[in-house]
Amino acid sequence: MTRCDGLVWMEEVVGGKKRALFVLWVDSKFHRPSKIKEGPCENYLDVCCQTPDRLTDPITPKPNIRTGCGYRNPEGIGFRITGHNDNEAQFGEFPWMVAILREEAVAGNDQKLNVYQCGGSLIHPQVVITAAHCVNGKNPSQLKIRAGEWDTQTKNELFTHQDRDVSKVIVHDKYYGGALYNDVALLVLSEPLVLGNNVEVVCLPKQGEVLDRSRCFASGWGKDVFGKEGRYQVILKKVELPIVPRNQCEDALRKTRLGPYFKLHESFICAGGEMGRDTCKGDGGSPLVCPIANNPNQYIQAGIVAWGIGCGEDKTPGVYADVAQFRFWIDEQLLYNNLDVKSYEY
Repeated sequence: MTRCDGLVWMEEVVGGKKRALFVLWVDSKFHRPSKIKEGPCENYLDVCCQTPDRLTDPITPKPNIRTGCGYRNPEGIGFRITGHNDNEAQFGEFPWMVAILREEAVAGNDQKLNVYQCGGSLIHPQVVITAAHCVNGKNPSQLKIRAGEWDTQTKNELFTHQDRDVSKVIVHDKYYGGALYNDVALLVLSEPLVLGNNVEVVCLPKQGEVLDRSRCFASGWGKDVFGKEGRYQVILKKVELPIVPRNQCEDALRKTRLGPYFKLHESFICAGGEMGRDTCKGDGGSPLVCPIANNPNQYIQAGIVAWGIGCGEDKTPGVYADVAQFRFWIDEQLLYNNLDVKSYEY
């Protein structure tokens, strides 16, 4: 198996059929699965029961009735993890969160690796929004998405994840890879996802909407710290960040290696600037979501993780593609592909 840094979804192909899906943490020295918690059960989501308490039929919660886009589940779905101190998201807390995977063959055998490429978010049952730098130049046949994922090392979650192939990659026509201007792309899926408790769409802001100083959430499976010491995450993580006004962000970035003449392109917004709170490598394409002013339980996607100076360095915000600058473009792409734009309206 090729060794690299990151998360790897592995599917064994035997006789042309896939089986035995599992996930490895892979780094340059060794690879082994790790768990959030050790216990007497084979899987940490299982609990020990006395024999009289055992049930022959599993209990499946009734699905929630859809009430619209962008509803976060802060208490999780079906169970709540407690005692966590490492910014783990609850199961199903951000139901629009998507992992973008790239399929790679393994030389010398029939196994195929699904390598984590980037994050993304669901804006329509058949459309994912992500960063252009994650998918530019990629053949759609190389990509697939996984929705409803949480802990990448288990399949015993209350609701299973859903995989879909990508049929079309749409990169913004003014994307500039040299500086990541207009860093937005859409992935059209081969078939719609089934919306439910752990798979839902996020709302989008209106064209030009300003969300300065909102307290927002970024989520992803990216590294915990910058550099070779950082590790990709097994369980989905979240971080609360403030939207930083444009002039304040530009001033902060001019104090870095970018220099005193740096100008922040109009396609970006900034968030963060608090010590130890930031998105990092591997979070590219992941969403930054903010509560709607008149309904704090409902969220709109303000940004797409684009770039930053380090990770979590004090007073240096991270930089995100400003989704509100692309609302008209997003609408146009969905309508051109005969897809309804009402899914992300609030």
